[in-house]
Amino acid sequence: MSTPPDPAVLYPDVAACGSLAAALRAEAEACLDAVPVTSPDSEPLLHATVASTLPHREPLRISAWTHERRWSIRGEEPFQGMALIDGRTETLAEIAAAARAWHDGAPLDDIRRAAPFVHLTGRFEVPDHDPARLTESEWRSMRQEADELERGAWQEGYRTLVEAAYAEPALRALYPFTSHWVLRFSTTTRPSLTIAGPCLTANGDGTYGVGRGFISQDLGRFATAHEAVALAVRQLPSALGPVVLGG
Repeated sequence: MSTPPDPAVLYPDVAACGSLAAALRAEAEACLDAVPVTSPDSEPLLHATVASTLPHREPLRISAWTHERRWSIRGEEPFQGMALIDGRTETLAEIAAAARAWHDGAPLDDIRRAAPFVHLTGRFEVPDHDPARLTESEWRSMRQEADELERGAWQEGYRTLVEAAYAEPALRALYPFTSHWVLRFSTTTRPSLTIAGPCLTANGDGTYGVGRGFISQDLGRFATAHEAVALAVRQLPSALGPVVLGG
């Protein structure tokens, strides 16, 4: 791996301002003057955060890439630490526009309108941490993520699996999550998951696996996602209650 260039060489304009926070303020032409924008003492040219007026939003994190001139953002909700927005751009003025909208509490769709590079993850804000709404939000994000994957045989299989699981009420009522693209279910939300039932896997050969352990297919492989999902439902513990908050 090549050694990244000195940030002052890659971002001379930021270096001239002394920090990414200061460069953002300069680029924003006074629209961030009253907004809390800070950079850490350790890597001031590479990182900045912008606080929000909404208590259910974490400060927006802005990071400069180290091998090419580009910036990324990530805006999370605080209870689960999951991203509501992210994105990348080569234009610092776009970062400033997104930062101002995030700070002001603009709706997520309006943040994207203010800064078109912003990517909405599909999650929606749940200020009261209602577990049913958090579960709905996570399913929405998972389905969007699957739909946004590059087109290919495995990707299409994974999309089919996610949609088949979502179509089953017993699974849709559980909180979904993935590890290594293996679909799993929980009776609690993040930050503390409680695994319930088997895992589901889309295989590269077009089959679908069901297993009791992590990345296991010991319960069988099937030709269709519908068959795999049907078995997963039969393997669910009896009398599962509604999803509750994790942690």
